[in-house]
Amino acid sequence: MRFFIDTADVEEIRDAHAMGMVDGVTTNPTLIARSGRPFEEVITEICGIVDGPVSAEAVSLDAAGMIAEGRELSGLHPNIVVKIPMTTDGLKAVGVLSSEGIATNVTLVFTSMQALMAAKAGATYVSPFVGRMDDLSADGMEVVEQIVSIYNNYGFQTEVIVASIRNPLHVLESALIGADIATIPFTVIRNLASHPLTDKGIEAFLADWDKRRK
Repeated sequence: MRFFIDTADVEEIRDAHAMGMVDGVTTNPTLIARSGRPFEEVITEICGIVDGPVSAEAVSLDAAGMIAEGRELSGLHPNIVVKIPMTTDGLKAVGVLSSEGIATNVTLVFTSMQALMAAKAGATYVSPFVGRMDDLSADGMEVVEQIVSIYNNYGFQTEVIVASIRNPLHVLESALIGADIATIPFTVIRNLASHPLTDKGIEAFLADWDKRRK
């Protein structure tokens, strides 16, 4: 399973990349706004760090606007993937952009049927938001499992990016289900690498080493 990092913070991306944990990056308008920097500047810098897909989101609501934005975004760097919201206009935009060879990531997906429609439209990636579903007492990972099964049943090439990940358990369940990608906040990436018994073991080893030296 590939790990994408879900952030627009360049320092977080550099740190996670140094760990070997960044196969791609997902951003959104909220994350870009938090950076306090111009959109194109941030996206271009990210593409210079990570040799993998970098999702940048279209903000238009109509198909024509999404298509125009998608073409413009894809021209910024070959690794750009255009994020398109899961709407009827979004599906129209995905169909056009996909036919032009522009990679797309259909975002804000909350049902397996939405994911099926995105795949039929030609989406390169689909992003079910598991954390937001869990917030509403729905089972986000069950939806991911349904999507993976449907795609396998019919041989869709669309890849599943598990998004809105809140904790390491989401990542574990994504891997067990067989999702292609998990896009993970930096704090969760760090949590995946840590364990109190690891810390305790290191402390014990160092204490034993100090005793030997004395």
